[in-house]
Amino acid sequence: MASENTTVVARGARPGTTLAAVSVVQFMVSLDLTVVNVGLPQIASGLGFSQVGLTWVIHAYALTFGGLLLLGGKIADRYGHKRVMLFGLGLFGLSSLVGGLAQAPGQLVAARAAQGIGAAAVAPAALALLSSTFPGGKERVKAFGIWSAMNASGGAVGVLVGGLLTQYAGWQWVMYVNLPMAALALALAWRGIAPDATAARRGRPDVLGAVLATAGAALFVFGIVRTDQYAWTSPTTLLTLVVAVALLAAFIQVERTTKRDPLIRLGLFTNRSVAGANLFILLFGGAMASALYFVSLYLQRVLGGSPGRAGAEFLPFMLGVVVGSTLAVKFGYKFAPRNMLIIGGTLAALGYAWFGLMRSDGSFLADVLGPSVLASIGIGLCLAPAVSIATGGVQPHEAGAASGVLNSTRQIGASLGLAALGTVAANRTGSVLTPATLNDGYALGMLVGAVLLACGVLIALFVLPRPARATGDGAQKP
Repeated sequence: MASENTTVVARGARPGTTLAAVSVVQFMVSLDLTVVNVGLPQIASGLGFSQVGLTWVIHAYALTFGGLLLLGGKIADRYGHKRVMLFGLGLFGLSSLVGGLAQAPGQLVAARAAQGIGAAAVAPAALALLSSTFPGGKERVKAFGIWSAMNASGGAVGVLVGGLLTQYAGWQWVMYVNLPMAALALALAWRGIAPDATAARRGRPDVLGAVLATAGAALFVFGIVRTDQYAWTSPTTLLTLVVAVALLAAFIQVERTTKRDPLIRLGLFTNRSVAGANLFILLFGGAMASALYFVSLYLQRVLGGSPGRAGAEFLPFMLGVVVGSTLAVKFGYKFAPRNMLIIGGTLAALGYAWFGLMRSDGSFLADVLGPSVLASIGIGLCLAPAVSIATGGVQPHEAGAASGVLNSTRQIGASLGLAALGTVAANRTGSVLTPATLNDGYALGMLVGAVLLACGVLIALFVLPRPARATGDGAQKP
């Protein structure tokens, strides 16, 4: 019955154009998570950000994106995936334009938050469209492999493009770069995606739940980030974290008792595949965000490279992710997604541990190239299998919600991980900023990232169910 419903949803679509539109969307959303990283020093000097305030250029996007993805997925299921995707693309493009025109810190942070809202509408709708257009078999494996390659390479290309644009065109172009991609995705989606089928109206979406989830996550990150001013045991930090936990607990209670259509059916997490994949992605997201952040700073602040050079030196990382994603497609016909997570997570953890050996008097060839290749191939191997596991067993009407949960988990994991690992690195660095002390902090941050990935491998081993029997076409059932 599930596959029959999926076929109805996808009828009339152009699979190739749908895949192209979804790929451009995912590349754009992923790129925007990292494109500003290399340009942060120039943004700070250009708009007058404080050191603490500057981090919110990253967090404003990641938190609204992650915190509202659940609502975005539910709205996409209720009002139509194509319709919501078109709306989100328009908002994303407009807010990118406003961000590039910003003249004050608050204007840029607000624009970044609006970008996150647009991404929260686009991402779950796009992934649900991908799932419904390619319901199973080799075509599904191939489609998710292409999606994961665009997803992962977007983050790596963002660092490269961000460096080049910042150095040669100005930091504003890290915002303007989204405009042509949003326009292309709009054109592809408008022409190539089938009209939305009539959705079952089960109730109004749970807006209160979305507000509680987003506020709780944002306050939690705020409390962690401010530990550079207030100790972990200070009343200010403890009160902030307690209120954040209370808001998140209230979110769970609202989801259990609301008379509206809840953002997420909590029963989904009784499924070991859904729960395990989301735990894996939570840790994975935190580790990946820390790599892009720490290595970018290491290349510039320790090795003394320019923004453009630092971006170019991320090319091996980008190519490694693409290679890993390609291998995930090739081996996805033969190996279960769980096994791919174990292999990829192990390779990524080893790469991060290698990064932890970076030296203040090192070089790109000796300290960055090798671990970049190893870690990025492992990352590429993990993306598509994690998505397949988390979304493969849900009913069609929950596809948007399930994809929203997975994307939300990754983005919130990225924000929490960056806040926590950044605090660890800052504590190791201390108040005296020299290439040696900065190097010590960045190296420790990468080692902690390796621990997060190792924990993810343990989750894949002991939480995710063992592989099911292979299907007739050689692919593994989720």
